[in-house]
Formats: sequence, structure tokens, C-alpha cells
Amino acid sequence: MRRLAILPLLVLLAAPLTGCGHKLKYTTSGDTEGVVLDVGQLRYQVQISRQLNPSDIEDREYLVGVKAARSLPPGQLWFAVFMRVKNEHHGPHMAASTFDITDTRGNVYKPVPIGGGNLFAYHASLVRGNGQIPDISSVAGTSPVGGSELLFRLPEAALDNRPLVLHITQPGGVPAEAIVNLDV
Repeated sequence: MRRLAILPLLVLLAAPLTGCGHKLKYTTSGDTEGVVLDVGQLRYQVQISRQLNPSDIEDREYLVGVKAARSLPPGQLWFAVFMRVKNEHHGPHMAASTFDITDTRGNVYKPVPIGGGNLFAYHASLVRGNGQIPDISSVAGTSPVGGSELLFRLPEAALDNRPLVLHITQPGGVPAEAIVNLDV
């Protein structure tokens, strides 16, 4: 009898835990930069993307640690995507390590490795609870671009095949991928 009296109380307590049929909403695509995208347990935001000029004083800093940064073959260009990654949870979560850019012709471009010494380079790492990449007190976090750099070597023709779409993938994450159209 006592167990039967407790049953309705348990049902009432469990109802809020079921979410009352509401599904979590994730943002997994953006028509333009600045949209906050959900991938895995983290939130990604492209701060800016742009072509880099190896002869420009500011842009040289973004190319530190890149082999042959100043000697691209004719018809190629450096293209940087500056991104911020936020962890809005209390526990740490691993940031995505898989990115690529696609164009309207189906070409896929992978990031170029950036060596040590580059203060702007994005590195997939554990993002502490309520933390972010780049750290807000770092050079990249306080710079005008406000993000960590993913660097791509693109053919100049790719700029004619817009939109360029950045894909962010976190295998096993929910959601596992997000995309955003890049401003060029």
C-alpha cells in the first residue's frame, strides 16, 4: 500500500527529467561567419576568414611556422580561418581536429600544418570547463581576429567557386558535424 502511494510522486518527479517531449536544438549550419555552431559538446564560431599576403607585416605573423610560406607556386594563395571554440560545460571536452573546406565544384581542401612558434595556430586540445580556444588572455584571444588560425593553401580558382564551405567534424560527437559558408 505504501509503495502505491509513492508511485504517483515518483511519476511527478520524473516528468521534468523526460524533457516533456522537447528535443535539444543544435545549430549545425551557418549562412555566414559569426554564427555559433554546435559540434559535439563545444560551440564553434568563425570570427573571420581571409586571404593572407606573405609580404604584409601583419600576415607574416599568421604564417610563422609554415614551410615555404613566402614561396607559393603561381596560382596558389594562403587562406586563413580564425575560429573561437567555447566550452559552456563544467567539465573539459576535446576540441575537433578535423576540418576541411569545400567549393562548389566538390574540391576538398585540408588545413596546412603550422609549426611551433605561431601564436595564432589552432591546435585541437582539451578545452577546460567554461574555457575557450584561444584563451582570452592569449595573443590570439586579444588580437583583432579574436580566434585561432586554421590555414589552407587554395588554388586562386577556388575563389571563383564560391561559396567556400568550412566543415567542422568531431567523430562520435552529437552533433558530429557543422558547416558554415565563409566570407571571401
